[in-house]
Amino acid sequence: MKMALSVNLEKQLKIVPDKPGVYLFKNAKNYPIYIGKARSLKKRVRSYFQKPSSFSPKTLKLVEKIDSLDFFVTDNEIEALILESSLIKKHKPHYNVSLRDDKTYPYIGMSLKEDFPRIFATRDAHGKGFQYFGPYTKAYAMRDTLDVLRKIFPLRSCSNSRFKRAKNTSSPCLYYHIKMCTAPCVGVVSKEDYGELVKQVILFLKGRQDEVISVLKRQMRMAADKLEFEKASQLRDQIEAAKHVIGHQKVISGAKEDQDIIAIAMNENIASATILFVRDGKLIGSEDFALNQGEADENEILASFLKQFYSTATVIPKEIFLERDIDEKAIIETWLSQKRGRKVKIVVSQKGEKKRLVEMAARNASYALEFYKVRKKLKEEEIYRSLNELKEGLCLNSLPYRIEAFDISTIQGKESVGSMVVFKDSFPRKEWYRKFKVKRVEGLNDFAMIKEVVKRRFAQYLQERNKPASSFGQKPDLLVIDGGRSQLNAASAALNELGLDGIPVIALAKKKEEIYLPEVNQPISLPQHSRGLNLLRRIRDEAHRFAIGYHRDLRAKRMVESILDEVPGIGEKRKKKLVEHFGSSKEVAKAKVAELEGVLPAKIAQGVYSYLHAVKEKGEKR
Repeated sequence: MKMALSVNLEKQLKIVPDKPGVYLFKNAKNYPIYIGKARSLKKRVRSYFQKPSSFSPKTLKLVEKIDSLDFFVTDNEIEALILESSLIKKHKPHYNVSLRDDKTYPYIGMSLKEDFPRIFATRDAHGKGFQYFGPYTKAYAMRDTLDVLRKIFPLRSCSNSRFKRAKNTSSPCLYYHIKMCTAPCVGVVSKEDYGELVKQVILFLKGRQDEVISVLKRQMRMAADKLEFEKASQLRDQIEAAKHVIGHQKVISGAKEDQDIIAIAMNENIASATILFVRDGKLIGSEDFALNQGEADENEILASFLKQFYSTATVIPKEIFLERDIDEKAIIETWLSQKRGRKVKIVVSQKGEKKRLVEMAARNASYALEFYKVRKKLKEEEIYRSLNELKEGLCLNSLPYRIEAFDISTIQGKESVGSMVVFKDSFPRKEWYRKFKVKRVEGLNDFAMIKEVVKRRFAQYLQERNKPASSFGQKPDLLVIDGGRSQLNAASAALNELGLDGIPVIALAKKKEEIYLPEVNQPISLPQHSRGLNLLRRIRDEAHRFAIGYHRDLRAKRMVESILDEVPGIGEKRKKKLVEHFGSSKEVAKAKVAELEGVLPAKIAQGVYSYLHAVKEKGEKR
């Protein structure tokens, strides 16, 4: 028996091709509720609407909510797998498994494109010319690793601008004096010796510590043979420090193998995954991940975790050991082998040391799950207390789950911008933040700017309120304006003109943290250390930070554009040609002479480069 389908869905099903790709099932609000991949889109998608009696309860609930579908055709199943992971990460559909807070995981990065690469912490692992190690689920663990590495291998961690300043002043920073940097900025270390340090750090982070020790010992002997006793002494200290780190690692295999051991635990709507990292036969560490279960079974959770974790993982081992088999094993093996450049094997561990390690991972996953459940409960209680304090203190009709805050940034009425930040359940939702260029207000008029920005935001709401997936399509439970009575009146006027006077709005002044309410003559105050006031402060300060950042970016862009106007030998045609070639004025300013010569005559390119860099250095000295 087939299911009854909407006319729209019937039409869409007829055009789904018999090709590999990714499909998106959407609900009546046009929001993706499930994303999947298939070797044959036609067969897979149609299977959801045939023989409902054979469906699991989860699949039945999903199918009942499908109102429409979308699909993307790919050349092969590997491309479909990659696209599927990317779309799940972007949309986080309810019925898919997804890593919680996956955007926030930190990495250790190295800037290999530079003469003297720096080592640093980052949450963006996509830069060209960089190598990344991670992700780490615990920021403190990543920082500890970074500190240990810099004590053993003293690489620089400073920004390029600070490096140049030290080079110009011939004065190394504090890290050189405490032996956490070799001061390449002032020529204390040669490019070759520094390059050796970089190689050793990369090996160390890949788990090749024994190789690092061997290299250091060889270098120490060579230094001693050349009577370079100070260098030999430094290498000896590095060896001892590295041995100390390695001494805490458990040898679990006589063969020097690279393996990841993975297990999951699940309960209700939350699951946890634990990975044990084995490098060169040693257990070098582990990471725990929380997952939104998406009403999936254990097989789906494990397969989804593999796809999402290894889509961003910087190191892929030769073997991955699991506690159970998965349906997508073959295609995931092929994908991982392509990413690694060598064969990757997924193994279900059934006996011996590997089985014991899988069991250890499973125990850790269970402990992590209990921890996540306790933390979730405490978090929910804390959120409720904060929101309830605001509800009571501001006389709201309901808890303000979604709070929006607005701020204006301007200097003498120029490059005026507005910011909108969104907090949901007391936490920032950066994907819903929005920026506004003030268009209709001339000069210094903060109140008129607030009115314009608020009115534009809610005019958009009136157009998109049937699209709740859009940030503008959702109505806030509370509106916070940075300022006092006049700013509040401006925002209220904007809402009234749109017929939206039912949205609660307040203004929070920096002076004494006074709160202004409509139709209340005197400002009110919440207890200075209350959860509610702390939440309002965080939201107000975040709106301020976001507005200032946008304003600063616009000013910087305008400054670069004005500099191009002043460069000798550059008219409008050449300026336009440069911007079209490099993408922006900012990228023109970063270009090397050889790159500029690809657009301009050699002599003019050299002149442009010299002028732009003279201006840049002058700005940095200020």
